[in-house]
Amino acid sequence: MIGHRVQRDLARAISAVENGILPFAVALERVRAAAGSNGTPHHADVIGVTGPPGAGKSTLVDRLIEGLRAQGQTVAVIAVDPSSPFTRGAVLGDRVRMQRHSGDAGVYIRSMASRQAGGGLAPATRDAVRLAEAAGFDVVLVETVGVGQVELEIVAVADVIVVVTVPALGDSVQTIKAGLTEIADIFVVNMADRPGANATAVDLRHMVRESARDIPVLQTIAPDATGVPELLAAIDVKRRAGESNAVRAVRFEIVQRVRDRAVAGALAALDSPDGAAVLARLREHDINRSDAIDALLAILGGPVHAH
Repeated sequence: MIGHRVQRDLARAISAVENGILPFAVALERVRAAAGSNGTPHHADVIGVTGPPGAGKSTLVDRLIEGLRAQGQTVAVIAVDPSSPFTRGAVLGDRVRMQRHSGDAGVYIRSMASRQAGGGLAPATRDAVRLAEAAGFDVVLVETVGVGQVELEIVAVADVIVVVTVPALGDSVQTIKAGLTEIADIFVVNMADRPGANATAVDLRHMVRESARDIPVLQTIAPDATGVPELLAAIDVKRRAGESNAVRAVRFEIVQRVRDRAVAGALAALDSPDGAAVLARLREHDINRSDAIDALLAILGGPVHAH
């Protein structure tokens, strides 16, 4: 059983990494020591819960915690909250909604500010997930900021991805089709007691047939847990299938890292003496924009386009 001391040390480690106080490797060793892992790696199943704003993700996650605990599994929740663009503070409302689990040593809930992350995840989310895994939790639930189809970064951390929507969201199905269809392992139409729920589920099933992937489409009413046992069963099937998202996660991670390196290289070239000289010539109208771009690409060693 995971005790309150492990939870305390995990909380401190996540804060230290999130705030840049400790390197991740140091924080990881501290959590492993607190958990008494003795260097033995522990695997947790990471379940991502994502979807448009207002879909009731937090209430559904609360019910998933309840169901998983009833099965005897320990659960960590990383809930990524919206940040203010001015103060970068987070609403951190998920802790309030899930407060009934606060006394349970088998449940750890952490809200993290998105801090303007464009893909629905906080910058330190992946580190927090790995630290929770090292602490010995059986399942890590990651609830993303509700920003619609750009929440594709969840693919980088989750083994199974649950995409939640509700009826009467206008273009909600089209929003899902724009990106989340490719990463979903399970679709959930929440608030299924509302008009249009069946039609939304039918639309999603049509989309699933077109994608040629095995994606269950379920309906839930989170406040009274209707459909939650079926959702837990579907998640369990995906978990036992063996990290269905692993290949997509690695592909995303490689592309993301290469993109980050390319951006860093481009910024370094722009800030270099040679880059600054090219931009100075552009500023003084000695060269045009196209010539400046070609010159900067040449500094980077990239392809120069003829004009």
